[in-house]
Amino acid sequence: MKNLLALLLLSVLFSCKAGIQKEETKPNILLIVIDDLGYADFSPFADHDQRISTPNISRLGKSGTVYTQAYVTAPVCSPSRAGILTGQNQFRWDKPASWGPGLPENVKTIAEYLKEAGYTTAHIGKNDLGRNFHKNDVREYPLKHGYGEFLGFSAHAHDYWLNSKEIKDRTPDPYGTSALLGPLMHNMGEKSYEEGYLTDIFTDESIDYIKQKRDQPFFLTLSYSAVHHLIHEVPKKYLDKYNVKEIPNYDPDNMEAFGKHKPGSYAAYYDKYSRVGAIQHEDLRNYYLANLNCLDDNIGRLLDAIKQQGLEKETLIVFVSDNGGAPLTGANNRPLTGGKYSLWEGGIRVPIAMSWPGKVEAGAIRNEYVSALDILPTLVETAGSKITDPTLDGISLFNPDPNRLLVWKWQKTWAVRQGDWKLTNANENHWKSEPSAQYIKPIRDDFTLKLFDLSKDPGERVDLAAAHPAKVKELEDAYKAWIEANVIK
Repeated sequence: MKNLLALLLLSVLFSCKAGIQKEETKPNILLIVIDDLGYADFSPFADHDQRISTPNISRLGKSGTVYTQAYVTAPVCSPSRAGILTGQNQFRWDKPASWGPGLPENVKTIAEYLKEAGYTTAHIGKNDLGRNFHKNDVREYPLKHGYGEFLGFSAHAHDYWLNSKEIKDRTPDPYGTSALLGPLMHNMGEKSYEEGYLTDIFTDESIDYIKQKRDQPFFLTLSYSAVHHLIHEVPKKYLDKYNVKEIPNYDPDNMEAFGKHKPGSYAAYYDKYSRVGAIQHEDLRNYYLANLNCLDDNIGRLLDAIKQQGLEKETLIVFVSDNGGAPLTGANNRPLTGGKYSLWEGGIRVPIAMSWPGKVEAGAIRNEYVSALDILPTLVETAGSKITDPTLDGISLFNPDPNRLLVWKWQKTWAVRQGDWKLTNANENHWKSEPSAQYIKPIRDDFTLKLFDLSKDPGERVDLAAAHPAKVKELEDAYKAWIEANVIK
């Protein structure tokens, strides 16, 4: 009897210990989202642009696995980020396939899954789901969809330098364009920064969060606004490195009229410096390179902090861009056609890297096509939790499906990929400005169906629709069937 009781006691103790160990093996999770990164501006790719300086992004590639054919669900930030956050194609509920899909109450997010799995959760940086900007009492606000802490902004973009209450109070239109200036939103209030550069601020705050939460599993979404407009706003040492001049920051008391906007308005300043004109082609690329170099140094500071805290082997890092490089910033998407704003490969094919020393294969390049939709199920699986939403469109990044159906719907355009084949009616030019010199123009600019074999033609230069009518019909039917079955009527 004594022996039996001893065995039972040992069994209970072992079970408790095993449970503790299981809890301890949950990795910290860091999701880094970059804004408008060019496909060729990702240094872990063998054919990257040799002018970029991103040794720290390269560190992620060397320590983990890189996906060369990764896709987001839309060619602009708001719908793309909704897809990343939910693991669902956002046009399931956003029938117009708009710039602003919002976030329904009944669609579960990564943060909500991980919070249920015992993680502390925080979002630092850009929050943009396309609706209810600047509000903290709506579903789209991070504290309302699973994050325990938030510091950042809810809009398309934010000035890099002007983050104080003082400048907001002096500006006639602090929210007057797709970008804003002034204090950052902080939980249910605001936080004013009298000085400092936005990319540095987001990194500093992220490092502080990691230090505070190092003794418990955390999920941190760090969503940088770099390398989005205003691309010229970069600390001087980076401007000097790329031989471009400082452009004065916005000043409401010293601003000329530009286009349709009034003198003194932030909208006028933003428009002036977010297109070719005031900044010419060569300088535009150099400002972009400077902005990217600064971003990379910040990622290096973050990686160093994780290592210094002894968390390197306990932290899973996923790195992704929200869409392709913008045609107006100097981003380089080569060899891909087009860029942000279109369903050509340059708008929706992005870099994804995943690093977890000892758990994820280091230095690996995977060429199977995957989706940013796959981030949610990968992280939930890694956290030891289960997917409860039956409408999930993502699958695990650990097990890509070489024949899966991917679909896109963006305003009046759509696309579908299965295997090596892609069919699309992609039509460029949702913007009217001259594109930067790195931009690769589509073979034609209309709504006709175009078919490409991406295994031989990732740049979409040879339309095979006339030569393969059966494949056109097969893919068109598959796309229509998916839409009919899944999009809310």
